[in-house]
Amino acid sequence: MDDIRMTGELRTDLDCEVTGLPAQRWGEAVFKVQNEEIVLEISVEKDVIVGVMLGEEAAWRGTLKGFKLLLKEASKRK
Repeated sequence: MDDIRMTGELRTDLDCEVTGLPAQRWGEAVFKVQNEEIVLEISVEKDVIVGVMLGEEAAWRGTLKGFKLLLKEASKRK
């Protein structure tokens, strides 16, 4: 068995929690809101890559460093 390179958790406000989900290369969290699907994907194959999808469309994909910069810049615009 290959090494576990990351673990995932999912928590909700209804005291539902799943922890310690093991992954070797990638994991994703999928949220369905009405007819919309929001997906957060994390890949740890070489660099840490973050992807945010809205349905089947990639809204953003890049490195963890780039994602942090995107969020920092977005918070400045508020």
